[in-house]
Amino acid sequence: MRAAYRDDDRGQVAIEFLGMVPLILLTLALLWQVVLVGYTYTLAANAADEGARAESVDGDCAGAALRHLDGAWRSGAHEPSCSTSGGMSTAVVTIRVPVLFPGVGGLFDVSATAGAISEEGLRP
Repeated sequence: MRAAYRDDDRGQVAIEFLGMVPLILLTLALLWQVVLVGYTYTLAANAADEGARAESVDGDCAGAALRHLDGAWRSGAHEPSCSTSGGMSTAVVTIRVPVLFPGVGGLFDVSATAGAISEEGLRP
């Protein structure tokens, strides 16, 4: 004789999967946020490098730093600070880390500092 239908465990995997979907999605969102934090550090460092190089050559530090940020990331950036002293040009770029999507909100600020030897007195 066959077992009653209610004693069968068909569909159990589907129910367990549905219970795990929120946990899987939360894990993916957290991993994506970690990627955004790392990418923000990379963008800030690159923009600071470009700004310091521009400051050492022609003095357009802020413009060069902001040119190397896309629109969504530029909206979260503070005005870069640039200076030249003792033959060294430095640039500091600060960008706000977005929440899940670039241009949306912000968690905290990421700063990067870069320097380059000033070339102003080296040109003939």
